[in-house]
Amino acid sequence: MASIPITIITGFLGSGKTTLILNLIPQLPKSYKLALLKNEFGDLAIDSQLASSSAISGVQELLNGCICCNLVGQLGDALDTLRTDVAPDRIIIETSGSAFPATLAMEVNRLGRETGNYVLDGVVVVIDVENWEGYEDTSYTAKLQARYTDLIVFNKWEHVDERRFDDCLDRVGDLELEVAWVKSNKGRVGKDIILGIDGGLAKDMSLDQHSAKHENRTIHDHESDHQSEVEVLSVTLSASSKSSESVNMGHLESLLRSAPKDEVYRIKAILTASRPPTSSDGGIYEPSSEGKGHPVQYILNWAFGRWTFTPLITATLQANGSRPLPTPPDSTPESPALGPETQVLRMTLILARYEADKWKKRIESGVHIGVENDGAQASLQVERVL
Repeated sequence: MASIPITIITGFLGSGKTTLILNLIPQLPKSYKLALLKNEFGDLAIDSQLASSSAISGVQELLNGCICCNLVGQLGDALDTLRTDVAPDRIIIETSGSAFPATLAMEVNRLGRETGNYVLDGVVVVIDVENWEGYEDTSYTAKLQARYTDLIVFNKWEHVDERRFDDCLDRVGDLELEVAWVKSNKGRVGKDIILGIDGGLAKDMSLDQHSAKHENRTIHDHESDHQSEVEVLSVTLSASSKSSESVNMGHLESLLRSAPKDEVYRIKAILTASRPPTSSDGGIYEPSSEGKGHPVQYILNWAFGRWTFTPLITATLQANGSRPLPTPPDSTPESPALGPETQVLRMTLILARYEADKWKKRIESGVHIGVENDGAQASLQVERVL
């Protein structure tokens, strides 16, 4: 069974963490199961009551303590409760304002290694531009904590002048680390930036033309109402012969290893591979016995330098409550039916501003994306959609 992705959202009291989460919900499919684990001080969990009434499938709370120190031992039990009771597509952990993300991220990674039930998707820090005074210091400890921050969301920047926002950027720059950042739109950031792809979201990103048009239109509609803080590329690789229906994994892995975290925020793809690919932690998801010896579709989720591959049939069955998907005639459950031209990769790259043109040329060069049989006829299309 595919691991449940976990997104950690942290930030000081009042920075806008809960608002950010609630603004994600309308962007998700109606059937998507999102669970929330909150860490509150005190015993009045008002935010959790608010979240419970807003289509979140399940809520667990850890009260009267910090999740990164004296409550860290309870994390596994709380996650297991959500996993068994809710069977969510994703769990969001919202921490108290004083929590250090590094300790929590390391604990999630440990639980993931030991149980195989969870995988850390990303650590998001929300900063209130209006009131933030910067990191307490720029010592090794502060840099260590910041190193476990994948994305900074600057919130409430609309309330201050440009100089104030520049001061916040300078304080982040003091740590001399490559950290991705975006500005929210009144507490809203697109789900494609905050969340990676998983079984519950993969249904909107399959290897067909209708899905591609729907996905590109959705990204554009979500972001066109305000100046975007990111740029988006859509990549399609098609092959015209049955012998070349797989992605060249060596080329793709060179992209995953070399993409800078301050230029490329997320890479999401569905691809066909002739061998089980390796995730960044060394993990390999083997296909079921029916799929062995055939090309298999995988979900690729790259987030801030970490990536995972999950067999599409496994992730989608989990998202659909283990109901089998329709199988095309003369194909195995994990081997897509072949036509005159077969899409072997559908990819979305979420990039920092002003990076799309450079990365479009880089992808079009064919150095990072191609079919396994280098001599086969294939077409690579790269389109900027935002």
